[in-house]
Amino acid sequence: MAKAESRRSGMLLVTGKSAMDEQVTNGSADLCVTGSSHDAASKAKSAKLATRESMSRLTTESEVFDDGTNTFFWRAHTLTVLFILTCALVYVTLLEETPQDTAYNTKRGIVASILVFLCFGVTQAKDGPFSRPHPAYWRFWLCVSVVYELFLIFILFQTVQDGRLFMKYIDPKLGVPLPERDYGGNCLIYDPGNTTDPFHNIWDKMDGFVPAHFLGWYIKTLMIRDWWMCMIISVMFEFLEYSLEHQLPNFSECWWDHWIMDVLVCNGLGIYCGMKTLGWLSMKPYQWQGLWNIPTYKGKIKRIAFQFTPYSWVKFEWRPASNLRRWLAVLGIIFMFLLAELNTFYLKFVLWMPPEHYLVLLRLVFFVNVGGVGMREIYDFMDDPKFHKKLGQQAWLASAITVTEFLIVVKYDPKTIMLPIPFFITQCWILGLVLILTWTLWRFFIRDITLRYKETRRRKQESSAEREMSPSSNANNPITASGRSKLNGSTDPIRQRKA
Repeated sequence: MAKAESRRSGMLLVTGKSAMDEQVTNGSADLCVTGSSHDAASKAKSAKLATRESMSRLTTESEVFDDGTNTFFWRAHTLTVLFILTCALVYVTLLEETPQDTAYNTKRGIVASILVFLCFGVTQAKDGPFSRPHPAYWRFWLCVSVVYELFLIFILFQTVQDGRLFMKYIDPKLGVPLPERDYGGNCLIYDPGNTTDPFHNIWDKMDGFVPAHFLGWYIKTLMIRDWWMCMIISVMFEFLEYSLEHQLPNFSECWWDHWIMDVLVCNGLGIYCGMKTLGWLSMKPYQWQGLWNIPTYKGKIKRIAFQFTPYSWVKFEWRPASNLRRWLAVLGIIFMFLLAELNTFYLKFVLWMPPEHYLVLLRLVFFVNVGGVGMREIYDFMDDPKFHKKLGQQAWLASAITVTEFLIVVKYDPKTIMLPIPFFITQCWILGLVLILTWTLWRFFIRDITLRYKETRRRKQESSAEREMSPSSNANNPITASGRSKLNGSTDPIRQRKA
């Protein structure tokens, strides 16, 4: 697999350079042949833009050196997995006695079906953009995404009572309504009434969610790879908590919990550490060598540790203001991130899952492994639509999962979702949407129309100036455009006189 990766990266690099040279050559040749014609100008402009995009794409990619070592670790083990799976099924069929418990057999059959599907997907599914620590690892999470989406679809097609009963079927502790914890009680940072511990309000907020917030935003920064987008999502989610605290009591927090502990301390510190890690990854040399080709034990240990780092690195340059397509794509990414964050709280509210339940933690671990691949596929689809002509498989599944989770929330508790938002909060959101729409219209429509009008006017002025200068140049010419001579006042054509 490493050998194939090195060949593919080398081919892409050579192909990109040759395509750039060909585009530049074709563009310059068209300009030389056709002169000032409109078709040639448009071709040259498109070639120039394509060359500029290819150059920007190459400058954001790191250079990779790989010796192409293909060991047992990287080889496909389709026959081995098939043999082990067949042996397990034969053992269950011939040597194991089937229990008479229907519920146990149902659970066991569902788990076995999922495991067989995972074995097939890990060995046969298409590889994604990531290859470290191993391509099979990311194929595994792709198959888990399919299983999770099917599970959500099944829950969506159940009634509210049956859906919550099914969750109790997974874990007997579930299926019981749980009260949400209210974080917005006493908001005094220093409580003089409590002589024992005046800062007890701060210590009460120091629970397990503080390191979870920091770690979560550190990983999100590695996914998005942009400081501005991370800060916008962080601040926007706090505004969403302000706006929706009348629906979920869990969103009711103190002002200093919103802006100091969350935005500045936990989220801000996580984003800062994430950006530092991104800087190290962008400067790190990516030189891969086979483990058995390294002579020293220190080098072998270092090579094993670097196996859990990316194979190569691409710096994300979102450039949302460059064109309307990228602007709408960035808005869609921010919207889906915020919706996935809200689903975390609303799902455990409508399905009666406590925050510390292992299913909530597994969902977060799932999105950590899925989100990075999805963001890379979205960026490739945006940055090079000619090469990546369709949205990546992991990005497609992550979007479908987020939408399905939201539909479950809407179906299971529509009363909570439809609670009227306070009037002043509605005014704030309407004002924000109007500002975004106004800026979009100005940046991508009004401004472009104005620039095109100025360019057209400038060209007309230049052409009129050239026409005004043409009579004076013709006056100094002894031969007019009609081929008549003005030297002797004769009106006969020059060719007739010569004849």
